[in-house]
Amino acid sequence: MSDREIMDAKYPKQKIKQLPDARKHQIVSFAKSTVRIAGYILIPFNLESATIVLILSEIIGIVEELV
Repeated sequence: MSDREIMDAKYPKQKIKQLPDARKHQIVSFAKSTVRIAGYILIPFNLESATIVLILSEIIGIVEELV
């Protein structure tokens, strides 16, 4: 059995289509981290704005898991 046949047996084409896009996940992850860092930087200056930004970073985190 060739390597290709083994891979096809383990991962049918139908399943491979459902795998997440690593590049999109990485981009969204970097965006989330940037927003989170901005939120932490805002804490000493404006607590309300920091809270909003940190909540936004959590929403981006949810999107990250769906990408």
